[in-house]
Amino acid sequence: MEKKFGSYETMFIVNPQLTEDDTKAVVEKFTKLMADNGEVEAVNEWGKRRLAYPINDLNEGYYVLVNHKADTQFIAELTRLFNINDNIMRAMTTVRH
Repeated sequence: MEKKFGSYETMFIVNPQLTEDDTKAVVEKFTKLMADNGEVEAVNEWGKRRLAYPINDLNEGYYVLVNHKADTQFIAELTRLFNINDNIMRAMTTVRH
């Protein structure tokens, strides 16, 4: 059975208290995971930005936006992996049209 790929946009916020190397490692880990399970079209690292509201008593986070193509089953797994990683403060994946 052929996998059906959809276009997605994933935004995730990395804990700003990590070192620069650790932040880079977290971003590379998730972008590589997306590339291995689909096709990464663009990675935009917005860097540290102020949050709209505090999360875990932190007022800023390191924002990353990834445009990619993936199978719908992978998106569920990606969401699960974001939720169990302590270095990810928030993550959201939406469908692009």
